[in-house]
Amino acid sequence: MSKAVAKKGPVRALGAMSGTSLDGVDAAVIVTDGLDILGFGESDYREYTEEERAVLSAALGLWPGEGEEKAAEVVMAAHEALLGRFRDIDLVGFHGQTLAHEPRGRGTHQVGDGDALATALNLPVVWDFRSADIEMGGEGAPLASFYHHACARWIGAQGPVAFLNMGGVGNLTWVDPRIARPEAEGALLSFDTGPANAPVNDLVWARRGLAYDKDGELARQGEVETGALELFLDDPYFSRIPPKSLDRNAFPEMMSLVRELKDEDAAATLMGMAAAAVLRGMEHCPEPPEMLLVTGGGRKNPVLMEMLSVSLDCPVQPVEEVGLDGDMLEAQAFGYLAVRVSRGLPTSCPSTTGVKMSVGGGKVSRP
Repeated sequence: MSKAVAKKGPVRALGAMSGTSLDGVDAAVIVTDGLDILGFGESDYREYTEEERAVLSAALGLWPGEGEEKAAEVVMAAHEALLGRFRDIDLVGFHGQTLAHEPRGRGTHQVGDGDALATALNLPVVWDFRSADIEMGGEGAPLASFYHHACARWIGAQGPVAFLNMGGVGNLTWVDPRIARPEAEGALLSFDTGPANAPVNDLVWARRGLAYDKDGELARQGEVETGALELFLDDPYFSRIPPKSLDRNAFPEMMSLVRELKDEDAAATLMGMAAAAVLRGMEHCPEPPEMLLVTGGGRKNPVLMEMLSVSLDCPVQPVEEVGLDGDMLEAQAFGYLAVRVSRGLPTSCPSTTGVKMSVGGGKVSRP
């Protein structure tokens, strides 16, 4: 098989995503020709065990050759077990697990071997989506933007909309669906807003042994410490013009700002920081979106959703309100991007990652 997928027309692509929240692996099938969404298939999830999560957490910040082998074993075993459950797949999009992301320094590091996965699944696998973008001067993130453009067109949006993914890190995509090609000037603007769920997850894990603040119950009992919030917003990142991206642990001072607070107030303050970062990010939109569609785990946190709703002038709602799956949107995105890579189409452009010109990232491995 050549670099291109031999099958013409619609492809059943299986995308997989293991995000910075370190909760597990999402996998979802999307039917697409690399341009439009033609249908959605089945999806599944494989949660990391506490032991696996501890291995991955310990490996955060490691670069190739710095002892990430155990983390790689966890990632590969989880993906092989989950993706092996699917049938009638043409192509796999494999993101891997980000351990380190430093686009203006050492680059980006997603652990996981696409060659080995292609052999294990007996399927072509597209992987290493970010390196080519960074090599051409881009941030290598966010990468779901082109898929968000396809989603906006699929839901029939007539004017600008924004997608907000609140995973471990928050990222925002402003979309003008009236422009047909995502790489065309004015179609997209994307960037990381700031920390999202990761700091709260780390807090409740360290203090209470919980994976996350379910339904925002802890944060709801607390109050936002405004002094800490103001110090957080003084970070120069928020005044930088996008595109721009972040590593999971890019704001280490957040924890020191809430160290002396009781658990409830610390959780509320960290959630307030995540929401405030989004509000600052919205100021960069070329024009106000008609709605903000929230995906990722943050959409299930009513405290965060309330903070956003009371502060923004546009409706804020989970993507389910327009018929999309907020748990699987990023996994679907990497299936969609895999098809684009296999057909020589761009996956990022100057307004999404700051890359010098439109580029199609990703390697294609065949069994």
